[in-house]
Amino acid sequence: MWAELSNISRKLPGDVRVVIVRAEGRAFSAGLDLSVARGDGDSALARLAQLSSADCADRIAGFQTAFTWLRSPSIVSIAAVQGHAIGAGFQLALNCDMRVLADDARFSMAEVTLGLVPDLGGTKRLTELIGPSRALEICVTGRRIPADEADRIGLATAVVPRDELDAAVADLVAAVLAGDAGAVAEIKGLLAGAPGRSYAEQDRAEREAQTRRLAELLGSGE
Repeated sequence: MWAELSNISRKLPGDVRVVIVRAEGRAFSAGLDLSVARGDGDSALARLAQLSSADCADRIAGFQTAFTWLRSPSIVSIAAVQGHAIGAGFQLALNCDMRVLADDARFSMAEVTLGLVPDLGGTKRLTELIGPSRALEICVTGRRIPADEADRIGLATAVVPRDELDAAVADLVAAVLAGDAGAVAEIKGLLAGAPGRSYAEQDRAEREAQTRRLAELLGSGE
């Protein structure tokens, strides 16, 4: 599954503008199969621990790419979340640009309960969305976050009744596709980079992005 998640980004046709991450059944993702956390030498985690530090980090980097391509400026990614999204499932949703939640959705960063840390690209987005103090509380307690709280603290783009989840996502996709593709890609890049830029740097990035848009829309092509 991890390999296929990574491969999806390579298989996408170049004209794809929106990617929806959704699940079938009662839960978005129940998270890590607890059998891999067994302490014996046959578990996946034990095999990782037996690697050198560099090799272990490289292996985790491979796991991360299964999620992090969803941040690409060339697409808008939307997670449609029902039921539980735990650990890796929560981080998968966080790597998406937007999260539409059914009212029965529950987030949890449960890695701490196994003595682990979140390592699939979720900690920066979580901190950017809700701030470092609240992100710390969520990560170190591993508690469940219901949909109404996720909405209140900024983790959800929208919360809808379970039976309206697909329709709500379809409406959001239609709204995204109604915008100019080049403008949407530039806007995503501007906003994604904003937290790491000063005001002056962001002003410059806006100027440069607008110059590219004007050239593409109205330029002579020279």
